[in-house]
Amino acid sequence: MRSGRTRLDGAVVQGFYDRMRVVAPAAYGAIERDRADDPGCAFADTACGRLVGSLDAAGLRALGMWAHHRCMRFYDDDTRVGLRLVRELAGRAGLGWTVDEVRWLLDQSYAAAPSAAHRFTLPLAAAAELPPGALPEGMAADAPADAWRRLRAG
Repeated sequence: MRSGRTRLDGAVVQGFYDRMRVVAPAAYGAIERDRADDPGCAFADTACGRLVGSLDAAGLRALGMWAHHRCMRFYDDDTRVGLRLVRELAGRAGLGWTVDEVRWLLDQSYAAAPSAAHRFTLPLAAAAELPPGALPEGMAADAPADAWRRLRAG
């Protein structure tokens, strides 16, 4: 948690982890299958793509949070499948992100090492769906300026 930021309620955060735990086995399996498969395959034809196609908006948000958390914690050269999943979810509008979910995603991103170049991809996309003023002032504004540019460039 960055200094000066209000902590999320512990029960709220536990609820996020409970939701992520539900999708984690399928997500981990899909990522591992895709790692061994053709990287040039269309996303919809991948194990991750099929998983995404099977989930409702709440499930997609939980999957996105899990993938984001996993990629930020275990960032290395072999996260390309997870990052592709995060980018695909970031490109989906209308998932109904909540303010608390976005705050959690942003806090995870700020805590990640700068080497995790795409650490703001999903939280900034989710933040863009919130109504103006929904986040505390400046919460997403102090993300690196190039993070917004990369998000818009795809």
